[in-house]
Amino acid sequence: MSVHRKLVLDEVRKYHQDTQGDGVFVPGTTEIWPSGAVLDEDDRIALVEAALEMRIAAGRSSRKFESSFARKMKRRKAHLTNSGSSANLLATTALTSHLLEDRRLRPGDEVITVAAGFPTTVNPILQNGLIPVFVDVELGTYKTTADRVAQAIGPKTRAIIIAHTLGNPFEVAEIAQLAVDHDLFLIEDNCDAVGSTYDGKLTGTFGELTTVSFYPAHHLTMGEGGCVLTADLALARIVESLRDWGRDCWCEPGESDKCLKRFKYQMGTLPAGYDHKYIFSHVGYNLKATDLQAALGLTQLAKLDDFVEARKRNWRRLRDGLDGVPHLLLPEATPRRHPSWFGFVLTVSPDAPFKRAELVDFLEGRKIGTRRLFAGNLTRHPAYIDQPHRVVGNLDNSDIITEQTFWVGVYPGLTDEMLDYVISSVKEFVEARG
Repeated sequence: MSVHRKLVLDEVRKYHQDTQGDGVFVPGTTEIWPSGAVLDEDDRIALVEAALEMRIAAGRSSRKFESSFARKMKRRKAHLTNSGSSANLLATTALTSHLLEDRRLRPGDEVITVAAGFPTTVNPILQNGLIPVFVDVELGTYKTTADRVAQAIGPKTRAIIIAHTLGNPFEVAEIAQLAVDHDLFLIEDNCDAVGSTYDGKLTGTFGELTTVSFYPAHHLTMGEGGCVLTADLALARIVESLRDWGRDCWCEPGESDKCLKRFKYQMGTLPAGYDHKYIFSHVGYNLKATDLQAALGLTQLAKLDDFVEARKRNWRRLRDGLDGVPHLLLPEATPRRHPSWFGFVLTVSPDAPFKRAELVDFLEGRKIGTRRLFAGNLTRHPAYIDQPHRVVGNLDNSDIITEQTFWVGVYPGLTDEMLDYVISSVKEFVEARG
């Protein structure tokens, strides 16, 4: 390490230490965020180190993160992207690749998903000319069931794309078996659930493809960023091509002729020997991340296990503290699932002597941040009303979620004092309303 570089990094450490607050929690004054990044001295150093080396594109740190994260998530390949939304777009679009031949998804094919979720799970279905088939979820778990999915399978069904919303796994083993039985693709949107398990297996290891987000609200952060993971090397290659402009070449930027055939290919109607670095086999994008993001991701990844345990602990503290409070449906982790929680979700009973909005206003007035269960019923939003789709069964629970449901935070930056204040505030409000 050069003398100048060491001096800079030493000053960065001092700066980090000098800028940390006193950590004193003041009820009603200190913000209790529903989500947020937990960043320490090592994270700040990693970002500055990458900047000092001017690693402004995808490079060494990106490749290291991809291999490390793939091992951690027990997948063969991981491809870093600029967001979790882009990861979902890549995963879905990969299933339309001509390289999949007769299995490829084509416009008009149907994809089963849930109505109560986040738009970026559904948007890629529509963006690829596919038809979303919406099913409802259960209250309490906020997950759909294998039975609901089975009822939705029709002659045009080709895939299932569902999120492990708020970290609580859906019936992924059973739904994965349905996919096998009916020759369907399964994509797991694992953006909320890194570290969750079902039947002792990590979520994200049941389907052909899985996606992750590194937005600050999520389990690990790069500021922005996401990832597509798979155990299928052919799908991994398609994802890489789509992410990297659609090119056929797999050399990294700055590399040439790894295959020793750079000027020996003949593809399409191009002349023989056309430079492989400029042959395009997919209509792709540029959705890569940068080494600055990946450098932060690597220091965050080292803390993942601790983050997961903190989320579980915080969720359990809220669950125990609010147990028995009337008029509120508390969340449940069903048997065989061990969630790495993203949030603590509450549904106000329809017959409660108060409205969800009143409770939310009370909490927000005490600086306790709340969030809706994302879009609620997506089919009711202006963006989707006129989009082609099919609904199987009713969406009654998704409508209840739209009207009655919200969540509060469990992320690792929350202290016991903060969580106890959330508990006492909810209890105080409910008791005052009778």
